[in-house]
Amino acid sequence: MKTFESILALVEMELRRLKHDPIEIITRAIQPILWVTVFGIVMAHRVALGVQDYISFIAPGVVFQSATFMALAYGIMMVFERESGVLKKLLSSPIPRVNIVIGRSLAGAVRASTQYIIVLASAALVGAKFTSNPLLLIASYIIVIYVCTGFTAISILAASLMKTRERFMGIVGAISMPLFFASNALYPIDIMPEALKVFALLNPLTYAVDILRKLVLYNELDVLIDLLALTIFNIISLAIAVKELNKIIE
Repeated sequence: MKTFESILALVEMELRRLKHDPIEIITRAIQPILWVTVFGIVMAHRVALGVQDYISFIAPGVVFQSATFMALAYGIMMVFERESGVLKKLLSSPIPRVNIVIGRSLAGAVRASTQYIIVLASAALVGAKFTSNPLLLIASYIIVIYVCTGFTAISILAASLMKTRERFMGIVGAISMPLFFASNALYPIDIMPEALKVFALLNPLTYAVDILRKLVLYNELDVLIDLLALTIFNIISLAIAVKELNKIIE
């Protein structure tokens, strides 16, 4: 129970920050809205990918493009906290290090999950069709949080290795865009070159987009393989982040 309470305390702290600074959600929403309303409409008329409704097809990919970027950028706050001494005080508290990493990862995931609502609402306004089953929509939202937990852990890991904000943001860009374009977010894996297919099958974003498409577009529940792949990704990400946490204050 104490473990659960300490994790939730870190999540609640992040939600209070978000409540007092909602501008970040708005500014982060501009790019994904453009992806689904401009890029999606234009590409729907110019490409033939074997996809009947391209705007609906790319919406789950854009959700994760935006959400994972926010999750990966979460660690910059820990760089600020390290410089100000706040992080050292947190690490000196009785809260176990593993709880700090899980709590912070979950907090960053909840923050990033706001993009799910923004992107799907924007896509629906320009004609995208999603499931009307509220349980599947809620399950999809939970999946976004679950996936972003692993990516926030990657961000915490990056914060432990990058000593300056500039280097940190550089590594975020170097991670997020290749993962996005080398996944099934914008096009089916079948049309990729063979070498890119291999990378896509090792890319956690591929499984995240696939499970979201199955739930919100096709009303499918055959998601066991996707969940297994994402669980492995989360466990590895969290484990390495916990191991490297001490380096943040060195």
